[in-house]
Amino acid sequence: MSAERIRVIRAEEWARPERPARREVLAEAPDLESAKPPLLFVPGFGHGAWAFAEHWLGHAASRGFPAYALSLRGHGGSAPAPEATLRSYTHDVVQAAAGLPRQAVLVGHGAGARVVAHALARYPARAAALVAPVLGGWATVGTALRRNPVGTLPAVFGGRLRLHRRQLFSRELPDGEARRYVARLGRASRRAQWQLLTGGQPEPPVGRPPVLVLGSPDDRVVSPAALTRAARRYASAPLLFPGMGHDLMLDARWREPIDAILDWLEKDPAPAAG
Repeated sequence: MSAERIRVIRAEEWARPERPARREVLAEAPDLESAKPPLLFVPGFGHGAWAFAEHWLGHAASRGFPAYALSLRGHGGSAPAPEATLRSYTHDVVQAAAGLPRQAVLVGHGAGARVVAHALARYPARAAALVAPVLGGWATVGTALRRNPVGTLPAVFGGRLRLHRRQLFSRELPDGEARRYVARLGRASRRAQWQLLTGGQPEPPVGRPPVLVLGSPDDRVVSPAALTRAARRYASAPLLFPGMGHDLMLDARWREPIDAILDWLEKDPAPAAG
């Protein structure tokens, strides 16, 4: 993207600022004061902060990381926002991150990874992790239509995207837990869903923070090829967890991916070169 285009975007954002919205942020603090960076978890469309509060928030705090989970506007306990856009969601992430006591690590899941990618161009994150990232585009639609045509087709025309148990979780997760999680799913705004499909690519991150991409080769929402493309954007290779579903933070083996993220952060990854 050209410098001129970036200036146009910034001018528009300055001239037409996002309306503030009440945001739900859940938090877990370590038992002892820690110098480790805070983590801000950003859920995907239809999910709220609850999806990270189930397991990952407390687990990160138990390893010394201050942990926060945001519900994007219109999701979870945040204010309703039927006309929200990707820009609105990005604003929520940047504002939440800016309010944390130290430079944060952004962790985005699913379409929340796309929102985090936009936020990285506006907030100088310490690092970022993109979990089962849905970065958009018509290839995403094609995969979704092949694997879940009944649930996906309405979303193409502004309806609700309906994901089923087999797309989100492995067979290892007990049916009762899977049904409970699926019952909590909401929906993103029609505008944001459409922009996920048709919007331009995110701008380069500010300060070139290290970015980890992870997912499952058995994910029925994000293909292995899509994981590889996402990782290449950040000059890396995806970290894979075979046998897991799309919602890695809720699946039966949820500890494996969050421990991988925390282990990576404890090695203090360096900013990308170049």
